[in-house]
Formats: sequence, structure tokens, C-alpha cells
Amino acid sequence: MPQTVQELVELLELEEVDHLRYRGQDPRTTMQRTYGGQVMGQALSAMYSTVPDGRLCHSLTGYFLRPGVPKASIDYQVSVMLDGGSFSNRRVVAEQEGRPIFVMAASFKTPEDGFEHQISAFQPPPPPEDCPPLADVLAVRSSRAKRAWMQEWAALDVRYADSSLTSELDRNARLLVWVKTADDLPADPRVHQQVLAYASDLTILAVSTLTHPVDFYSPQMQVATINHSMWFHRPIRADRWVLYDQASPNASNALGLSMGRLYAGKTLGASCAQEGLIRMTTPDEPL
Repeated sequence: MPQTVQELVELLELEEVDHLRYRGQDPRTTMQRTYGGQVMGQALSAMYSTVPDGRLCHSLTGYFLRPGVPKASIDYQVSVMLDGGSFSNRRVVAEQEGRPIFVMAASFKTPEDGFEHQISAFQPPPPPEDCPPLADVLAVRSSRAKRAWMQEWAALDVRYADSSLTSELDRNARLLVWVKTADDLPADPRVHQQVLAYASDLTILAVSTLTHPVDFYSPQMQVATINHSMWFHRPIRADRWVLYDQASPNASNALGLSMGRLYAGKTLGASCAQEGLIRMTTPDEPL
């Protein structure tokens, strides 16, 4: 994965290879498949290359069809669905080695004043400087060493704030993490949206297993993102501390549903929802 913020920014900058067709590179990684947040961030970047200036994404929904192959480029074919007076709509299909691996639709809007309200974060978290790096926590809770986690997410500074069950009765699970890029980003709000989309896939599916006596990172857990939706409410910077407040309202049918909200201070910048496969396999069953 990107080792520096500059590498992350470059990862999200795509090459135009044909009309409405763009190509993104896959970074070095020890993962067995392409990180979903990378595909979402690159897909959003491809769309932005076709959207009129001044319009910002306010919602996106993507479906992961097949796992991406690490170290192979990904082509993004954009379809222009609408350019109206205030809104633009785009659809993109990501292809790798001639097969679609991801499809996403997104809507873009010219900013304007309107009604304002927002929900507060679940609970006041410890400040990020008092929270351990997420790599420390994952090194204890998984078979991978701390150094391996730090190498994968070196472009991001992620701190573990809290995980808890709200009650034994309803078994609601929550996870709080702080996240920002390790260094400053360009001021362009489109880049910050792409990085927030990239980061939003980092921990959200794991929340759906917190109430169960399983190790999310166990070799006997088959996990995969199925779909991911995101809503951008207000511009926030991804290179300043963002609180990622995540909860899982449901798990059933070997699928976990998780929802998250991203706060900069008291400002709700974005919300997201993800459904993913969380299947426990038997020791002799192939993954």
C-alpha cells in the first residue's frame, strides 16, 4: 500500500487512456486482493475528471463484483448519465484483466445554502494523542505483526479510540477510531473526498463481528465487502484528525451491515454504510 501521502495522492491520480476511460495503478502490497478503499477512491477520481468544475460529490454507491488482483492496473470506464442545472450523475465500471470487478454510481451537486442539522458523535472519545496506533491493537488481535500493518497503512495515521457493546440486551457494537493522513494533502476538496473514501473501508466491516466470539482476521473467516455507500455532507479535511464513529445494527445470512460517521471536531463531514460477507469456514473448507 502507499508508504507516503505523496504516493497515496499519486495512486488516486489516474491516466486518461481513451475518451471517458482512465487507468489506475495498484501499489505494492502483501494483501491477497486489492484494497476496496483504493478502488472507490480511484473510481471517484475518474468521475471527477468528467464533472463540471465546482460540483462536488454528495453521494456514491458501489458494488464489489470480484476481488481485484494486486500489482495489476485497473481501468475505469465512466458513463455520463446527467449534467443538469445543479446536479451531475456518473456511473463507472472498473475492469481488471478484461473483467468487471467493481461498479459505482455517484451524484455531484453545486454547493448551496439550505437547512442545517446533524447528529452528534456517539460519545466523547479520548483525544488521538492518548490513543494507541491501530497497528498496535491489530498486532495483538491478529496473526500479522505490527510492522506489517504499519507498512500497509503508512500513508494514514490511525488511532484506536474505543470499541464497546452498548448493552448486553441489544448487542449493538461500536468502534471509534481517529484517522488522518500522515502528512498534509493538497487543498482541493475533491482530493479530500477521495482520501476519505479510501480510509472509510479500513475498519468498518470488522465492526459487524465485534459482538461474536470470532477473530475477524482469522484464516477461518471469509470476509469481503459487497457494497459500500457514502454521503458527503460538509467539506472536511482528511489531513486533520477525523473521528470515525462506526456501528453495526445487524448481521444475518452471513452478511454484516455496518454504518459510520466521520467527524472533524463537531462537524459531521460524511456518513457511510457497508454490507459485507462475514462467513466462518471449517478448517478443511477452502476459502
